[in-house]
Amino acid sequence: MTNLIVYLIKEFDVNRIDAAQVFNVINGCFCLLPILGAVIADSVLGCFLVASISSFIASMGIVLLSLTATLNSLRPEPCGNGSSSCKAPSNLQLGVLYTGIVLATLGASGVRFTMATLGANQFESQKDQSTFFNWFFFAQYAGYVLSSTLIIYVEDSVSWAFGFWLCVAANFIGLAVLVAGNRYYRHETPQGSPLLSLARVLVSSLRKRKLQLTLNSNEFYYGRDGQNKEVDVPPKMNFRFLNRAAVKTDGDTKSDNSIAKPWRLCTVQQVEDLKSVIKVLPLWSSTIFLSIPIAVQNSMTVLQALTMDRHLGPHFTIPAGSIIVMVMISTVVSLALIDRFRSSFPLWKKLTGSPPTVFHRIGTGHLLNVLGMIVSALVESRRLRTSHLHHLQNVYNHIVPMSVLWLFPQLILVGIGEAFHFPGQVLLYFREFPVNLSNSATAMVSAVIGISYYLSTVLVDLVRRSTGWLPDNLNDGRLDCMYWLLAGVGMANFGYYLVCAKLYKGKDGNSSSNLPLRDDAGEKE
Repeated sequence: MTNLIVYLIKEFDVNRIDAAQVFNVINGCFCLLPILGAVIADSVLGCFLVASISSFIASMGIVLLSLTATLNSLRPEPCGNGSSSCKAPSNLQLGVLYTGIVLATLGASGVRFTMATLGANQFESQKDQSTFFNWFFFAQYAGYVLSSTLIIYVEDSVSWAFGFWLCVAANFIGLAVLVAGNRYYRHETPQGSPLLSLARVLVSSLRKRKLQLTLNSNEFYYGRDGQNKEVDVPPKMNFRFLNRAAVKTDGDTKSDNSIAKPWRLCTVQQVEDLKSVIKVLPLWSSTIFLSIPIAVQNSMTVLQALTMDRHLGPHFTIPAGSIIVMVMISTVVSLALIDRFRSSFPLWKKLTGSPPTVFHRIGTGHLLNVLGMIVSALVESRRLRTSHLHHLQNVYNHIVPMSVLWLFPQLILVGIGEAFHFPGQVLLYFREFPVNLSNSATAMVSAVIGISYYLSTVLVDLVRRSTGWLPDNLNDGRLDCMYWLLAGVGMANFGYYLVCAKLYKGKDGNSSSNLPLRDDAGEKE
């Protein structure tokens, strides 16, 4: 999907900004749909089956995309850049194209975080889980790097069809490897829909809103055996209005102490589970405005690259769709270095008085992201000055004599930032969410990124309608102003994040300073 913008522009004659918007919508789906996969994995099928089925669906989608690149009848006739007589794609051509994209997106999103949870479930300690997440995302980004370099090079230099069919082969190989290892995995038994139990808490508390709260532990419901494994005391007093959901009233239980009215009575543990989710929501919301600038930059950088000199020597041209690979490369390298320097955690504690926390890691990612937007604005200002110097305004599809390498620093900064905040958020939610919501916890990050991609399309459309910053020809616009706007939003959001992190109390009641990156962070070597 990394070269999709270029494919839509060159093969289906889509307007450049529109192609970027389509790319963002698809990325939004790719990030939001893991929530559906997580719910199915948690409640019915488990991680392994969801990942296997999703891999097959993704393969079918890529097969359809391969057919659009292979069969001339599934593409519109070639059209010159800027031509006014381009023939629009037929309904059949668009139908096959978008069906392939939908299936590929649906399948890939089903694999994305269920695989992370499947892997984390193989380990017991937080130390091992933290290390696993680092190397899981290392492998994931390494795959992105390969697809954004080798595959895109094949698509640009050999043919789109050959590149797509390579992806089909890779998908089927990956599916075969996943299935072959099934007997070695530790499988978690699905416990029913955890999100449904959270909804029951809300409904039950609303139905009992006039009920007088009590501190008598005997009046709360702990489960059929009369005592919950984890909670044998009354619910905590935070979000106390939810406690009513666990108060027993006449007719709520049967003679064997099981629940008679599921939408009027919940266990104390279910109430505390919902409270854990609610407490994380402010931190989760701060990620939205962290991810919006990244979403805008990903699509706009490809459009910038199409207007710049992409030659490296006389014989090699960097494909425009491969430019964002620098984000992935810097993320992969940074993840490896972060894991390598974990031995310095005791030194950090000696210097600061406390071990580095998950919040330190995420906050560092926030700052690096803002810095990346500032550099993006400065580089775009230089590109515009160069285009004006050579009188390239109102000249469609002309190359600005400025090397595409100027785009690398901003992408590297954003990539390093992702190495800090992305695994940090996954680790935070995995630790702080209830155990029966483990799949949903890892999908939380994906969901917020998906929302951010959708909001980025809204933002781009709003800016496009109300200003002249984003015309189809970037040489006539002010993309630098867009980047400055994103930097300002990111800085304000960082302040909001600091407040949320400072006020946050973990599910065990501890403050953010008691959430180290690993459970042995403070131990001496």
